[in-house]
Amino acid sequence: MTVRSYSQSYKEKVMSNQTNRAGMGPEALEMIAARFRVLSEASRLRLILALEGGEKNVTELVRHTGLAQANVSRQLQALTEAGILGRRKQGLNVIYHIADKTIFAMCDHVCGSIRRRIAGQAGVFEKKARPTR
Repeated sequence: MTVRSYSQSYKEKVMSNQTNRAGMGPEALEMIAARFRVLSEASRLRLILALEGGEKNVTELVRHTGLAQANVSRQLQALTEAGILGRRKQGLNVIYHIADKTIFAMCDHVCGSIRRRIAGQAGVFEKKARPTR
């Protein structure tokens, strides 16, 4: 695939996604808002990142994140109910894993957006710096 054909197919995909979003009803928008609410808690993001390297039980997640066990359990429940995490029993332990791998692409988009915004803000100060007297 040439750069031009890749660029064209990407543009078509973006346009298609925009068309699909334009027709969303209130129920679909509420589902999207609920997903963002689940991700609005920093401790939940820490747990997701801790699980990026592979499955872990609650004890390992407590040790890895530094969060209290009760908080970890509560946040894991919310992430599991949202379908972001999955869980399985292994003996007496419950093992958690990432069930929705697309979460990392979304994190990459958000982090990239924040990085660009911060770089742009830093650039304003560099361009407008006045000589000291």
